[in-house]
Amino acid sequence: MARRTKAEAAATREALLDAAEEVFLAKGVAHTSLEQIARHAGMTRGAVYWHFKNKADLFQAMLGRVRMPFQELIEEVTEPSLEESPLEAIRLAILRGFERLEQPRYRRVHAILVHHCEVFGDIDPLTMQNEMADEACGALTDYFTCAARQGQLREGFSPALAAELMQALLGGLFHDWLRNHEQFSLVTKGSELVEAQLTLMRHP
Repeated sequence: MARRTKAEAAATREALLDAAEEVFLAKGVAHTSLEQIARHAGMTRGAVYWHFKNKADLFQAMLGRVRMPFQELIEEVTEPSLEESPLEAIRLAILRGFERLEQPRYRRVHAILVHHCEVFGDIDPLTMQNEMADEACGALTDYFTCAARQGQLREGFSPALAAELMQALLGGLFHDWLRNHEQFSLVTKGSELVEAQLTLMRHP
């Protein structure tokens, strides 16, 4: 019985997060109340407070469902390790990230974070975006450093410069796609651009 209750509580929590995605996307984070989220989920406000301390806590939980630390993406695509091919590890990890972002939930939540969220109470979207970007850039620098040690980086590209250039490409591409996600495939176009960038960086 306890196991069933735990499963039901988990299902309720997920349903509330699903409802939050839909209402945040439609109304914006600042203009959405917990009561509106509860009603959208067909529940009471008390149900929301049972699972989340406040709106910021709920927002963080929603964001947590789509977080993609770069190192985790690397670990998903390595067999068992691409230490001898760090540039290929970077390419495959980025492609895995593109595939995730094209899933509706990932696209919705990132659209909320970038386009439908203002600084509100304990919610600071710019800080959250910067934290995610810094994490990715740090991991990219580590793998480009490994590539440089193995003589795989073209002369003139330091690991830091290579990471910053790749981060700039990914950031620009992501924002262009998020504004016009029906205009092009992130996986298709992104793969072409990342491969071109890595070719420019790769030692001949």
